[in-house]
Amino acid sequence: MSKEKIILFTLAGINFTHIMDFMIIMPLGDLLMKVFEITPQQFSLIVSSYTFTAGIFGFMAAFVIDRFDRRKALLFLNVGFVVGTIACALAPTYVVLLFARSLTGAFGGVLGALILSVVADVVPDERRGQGMGIVMAAFSVASVAGVPFGYFLAEKFSWHAPFLLLAGMGTLITIAIFKFIPSLTDHMVKKSDRPSPAKVLTNAISLPNQKLALLFMLTLILGQFSIIPFIAPYMIRNVGFEGDQITYIYLVGGGLTIFTSPLIGRLADKFGKKTVFIVCASAAIIPVFLITNMPPVPVAAALVATGLFFVLGGGRMIPAMAMITSSVKPQNRGSFMSISSSVQQLAAGLASLIAGVIVIDNGGSLARYNWVGYFAIAVTVVCIFLGSRIKSVEQLAADDASVAKEKEALAEA
Repeated sequence: MSKEKIILFTLAGINFTHIMDFMIIMPLGDLLMKVFEITPQQFSLIVSSYTFTAGIFGFMAAFVIDRFDRRKALLFLNVGFVVGTIACALAPTYVVLLFARSLTGAFGGVLGALILSVVADVVPDERRGQGMGIVMAAFSVASVAGVPFGYFLAEKFSWHAPFLLLAGMGTLITIAIFKFIPSLTDHMVKKSDRPSPAKVLTNAISLPNQKLALLFMLTLILGQFSIIPFIAPYMIRNVGFEGDQITYIYLVGGGLTIFTSPLIGRLADKFGKKTVFIVCASAAIIPVFLITNMPPVPVAAALVATGLFFVLGGGRMIPAMAMITSSVKPQNRGSFMSISSSVQQLAAGLASLIAGVIVIDNGGSLARYNWVGYFAIAVTVVCIFLGSRIKSVEQLAADDASVAKEKEALAEA
């Protein structure tokens, strides 16, 4: 196996643990509410605390992350993530669990951004789509194996078990980082050339291409995550799923994306990241419409729609993330990706809030979920438009060279 592949699989392992850590809390909701005797609102705070701290600390990390060797940063953040996960596993009270989830999110959120920066640093642009596909396939594995197996452990033993498993896996991955990830310092510049925190933020919100990339990320997440929080309850209350059949959504959708994510990455490298993104994002409108307007149907029919949503919704993320990482210079990439990760986390929270405001209980069933679908479709159209206008660093350099050449020609005339 090539050195590049070993690095990518190590990064995929990191991605798997922090994605599973975020996802596993949701199916444990009923169990945790009984154990700690808390309300649904208090449980929702446990879920949102991870995203909230991930967004805040991702933003703070943007000002310092590019000053460090990527390898050292990965080691530090992964150790912090493991400590936070152990704290979750051993939490004796609701308040301690809330604090532990916040701690885990602080490290996990920055890890997610740093992983993408490392992929962009070690994989050339012409193969970056495939690299992103390998790393982001971790979401598929987490969906297929992580959520069902974590729920099984919680039911078989206790709610502590999934977190203890994750802590053990995180420890092994820390060893893998130490052994397989090389020192990555090419992005580092002299202190005198290092942008100040104010400059980092100014670039992100004022440089047209970077600002466009952040708006692109915002719409990308809003268009996907707005329908996710209510997929499971809608399938149970409106479509006719039994409670234990919800795991089929993750098994089928995640199982499909294990194969389609690497394929979509290779297609992005072959046909162009923008082209593949536009195709996937446009096609993803179909399952969004089907899911949010679905009447009572057989489980198999519903799984076709949700499976398509996993494949196309997740598929558009692969070329999209490659486009975003290519839009900023390597020496600023870690900082920018931390800001981008914060936008992603906060957009996910905003998407859930918007969906929660729109959807209402209608005597046991859910009403106006189709409105959420129309909102997601409209935002996706905007996202496609924004994505078509993002330029890579190489394209920007070529444009600058062309402008300079035209000015020189005019001056000589």
